[in-house]
Amino acid sequence: MTISYKKLWKMLIDKDMKKKDLMRVAKLNTSIVAKMGKDLPVNLEVMSRICKALECDIGDVMEMIPDEK
Repeated sequence: MTISYKKLWKMLIDKDMKKKDLMRVAKLNTSIVAKMGKDLPVNLEVMSRICKALECDIGDVMEMIPDEK
């Protein structure tokens, strides 16, 4: 399965936020945002901070995409 954070990036656009704003409100560092930009996994504690900062559920900011066979 592949992780996708497209929902998060769309939510930031809808909320008129930049990645730097997300980093500030969720207390993220650049390496975490870079990993997410490459659709790499981050730990649940990070996802929890993002969801708390954006007042949303984890399914609102990420999804798991099945690999094609």
